[in-house]
Amino acid sequence: MITQATSLRIRLMVLILVPLIIISLIAGYWRFKAARATSEALFDRTLVAVTMAISRDVVIKEGDALSETTLDLLRDSSGGGKLFYHVTGPDGVFVTGYAYPPAAPKDIRDKADFPVLFEGTYRHEGVRVARLTEYLNVGGVSGFATVTVWQNKAAREAFARNLAVRAALLMGSLILTVAGVVWFGINLGLKPLLELQDAIAIRSPKDMSIIRRPVPPEVSGVVQTLNNLFGEVSKAIASRDVFISNAAHQMRNPIASILTMATAARDAKTDTDRRERTTEVVEAARHASRLTQQLLSYERARDPAGPRNFEEIAAADLAREVCTRNAKAIFDRDAELVFDDQSGGAMILADPLMLSEALQNLIDNALTHSGPGLTTVEVQVEADKETVSFLVRNDGNSLDTENLSVAFERFGQLSGGEGSGLGLPIVREIMGQHGGTVEPVPVETGTCFKLTLKRDVPTQKD
Repeated sequence: MITQATSLRIRLMVLILVPLIIISLIAGYWRFKAARATSEALFDRTLVAVTMAISRDVVIKEGDALSETTLDLLRDSSGGGKLFYHVTGPDGVFVTGYAYPPAAPKDIRDKADFPVLFEGTYRHEGVRVARLTEYLNVGGVSGFATVTVWQNKAAREAFARNLAVRAALLMGSLILTVAGVVWFGINLGLKPLLELQDAIAIRSPKDMSIIRRPVPPEVSGVVQTLNNLFGEVSKAIASRDVFISNAAHQMRNPIASILTMATAARDAKTDTDRRERTTEVVEAARHASRLTQQLLSYERARDPAGPRNFEEIAAADLAREVCTRNAKAIFDRDAELVFDDQSGGAMILADPLMLSEALQNLIDNALTHSGPGLTTVEVQVEADKETVSFLVRNDGNSLDTENLSVAFERFGQLSGGEGSGLGLPIVREIMGQHGGTVEPVPVETGTCFKLTLKRDVPTQKD
């Protein structure tokens, strides 16, 4: 049975040789039947010829003996099995030949002036019989004379078998020859694939350059797909290397700050100084923790093969939960938190954890980059027949829309600050995984970002 793991050579051999063998078997069976028919026709003609010759001799010789020509015919025909004959004259008297000829079946009727053929038994063996009944005048006596000639059937069956065996040997030789040619042709045809395999095998794991080896047209699609894959893998590796380098750079400062503050807290002279240094350590650790969380969130959001847990959730409930979680941080900034639900209970299919992370990053951006003039952070949920939107606005610093693309780049910031430069890139990746969009909304004062998702099932990347 051919499976997906079956060798390509075996597949081709089976697909080519099995139909050939089936056709050969059918042709062999037909050839055997044709050989038997040919054998029957040849031997029957011999019986008829001998019968007619003996009948002529009975008239000419008046039953005394067979002519030399007829005797020669009997001897020549015996090569396919001995011929027996029996002749009775017009008065029913035995004239010449062998005694006790095979009896004819009851349904056999003699034909005038032409032999009839039938199957019979002679000495417990099957024979083929030709019998001719003619009105003759032999020795002055007129009447119906009968000439019976028979031959053992084993001879004609052996002849037919011999023809069939010769045909089978010929077809077997042809099949073996074709199998050898096909095997040689398959190996020759697969040689470019094997050379391609060897060329790829000797590459180092770091070599993702495209394959430039000439290949047959049937394999060019596979090579092109491999080249595309190598290109994507190269881009992914390069992107990850850059990310790791940037992440290491970003993590170095918070870790150095924590170490410095922890050392200062340890060496503080008074309890007041120690408490102040300890508070600074906690804040630095919180910043490092948030940065680490954002790094992990970004990697998870940008990984198309990462796990996704889409489920049906109420858009307003998810936004309300995020607002509740950030209420204290907003109040600590002496700002007001406004939650406005205009969704009408709209449901969406989304990954709750990732979508919450997107809203969390927009609120973090509002708290981090809005400046001292921040007085209000508003989260609004809207819905129509096809989409659901989340708007996060603040009345702090306005957004520099001319360089907005920088803000969506990894570790990109429009101005110096405490942020990591990962907030908006994370939001963009999460919305991409949900089939949605993130875009700034013009406002008179401050900054506003809008997340828009379709209400149907999002398309996940394969």
